[in-house]
Amino acid sequence: MLEIPREHIVCSLSAAHAPAARCQSGETVLFHTRDCYNDEIRDEGNTLPVREYANPATGPLFVEGAEPGDILKVEILKIETDVTGVMRTAPGHGAYQHLVTERVAKIFPIEKGEILFDEHLRIPADTMIGVIGTAPANGEDISTETPREHGGNMDCRLIVEGTTLYLPVNAPGALLAMGDLHAAMGDGETLICGMECRGRVTVRVTAVKGSCLPTPCLDFGSGICTIQSAKTLDEASILASRAMHKYLMDCGLSAEKAGMILSLQGHLVICQIVDPLLTVRMELPQYILDAYGIRLP
Repeated sequence: MLEIPREHIVCSLSAAHAPAARCQSGETVLFHTRDCYNDEIRDEGNTLPVREYANPATGPLFVEGAEPGDILKVEILKIETDVTGVMRTAPGHGAYQHLVTERVAKIFPIEKGEILFDEHLRIPADTMIGVIGTAPANGEDISTETPREHGGNMDCRLIVEGTTLYLPVNAPGALLAMGDLHAAMGDGETLICGMECRGRVTVRVTAVKGSCLPTPCLDFGSGICTIQSAKTLDEASILASRAMHKYLMDCGLSAEKAGMILSLQGHLVICQIVDPLLTVRMELPQYILDAYGIRLP
């Protein structure tokens, strides 16, 4: 199996980056990832290092046969974390910035699928990928701290082992990169971070031709969701809703019927409120797709 070591990182997603590795469509690849703090927080307290790299992502991976206009199917086969995770506070960030006055880091053990939060609380690990994306369109160079149409720092807690993420191909080879694993994170990521970890992600990548999927799009088993980011939650909500609505119309439903279904069974959920752009997903249950014979590639 092809492996990309964590020495190969980028801090932006761009078609200008040289590939760290190349694979065939349908091949399985193992990404070794750093945490969002570049693995630099090794001690607790309020003396935090200045990061050499912010939100580093391992890659990029060039997928042979992936051409602009295609979709990259990323099957997330396995996610493994290190034995510890780290969280920090930062004044001026997140929903609690009016109360947080210090930059403090804390390191947490992760044992047997649980995060040992303190002597009272063990939190089940539910490891997700915070940053995953392809090269943006139009030659843009976008920081791995920012989510956009290409994916990036979406911080969607449903991007876990066993799910399939569909991303746009805007440049030859797609140039997939990923990192910023969280052993756990609540919807919203309201403090400023999840349980940040380094780790390993095994994926199978396939170039899909001629699909109308509303990328970024996630098949999470019991349903699918469209993921969109914008300057405000209102804007992101409209983008995610309209992306799913257009997909249903592309699959043959009328505008009226698609709108009624989404108003009845479409669920808007906040992914994160702390990145440069804010992210919302629109979820739709699988049984609705089944009812209309809609199949994902």
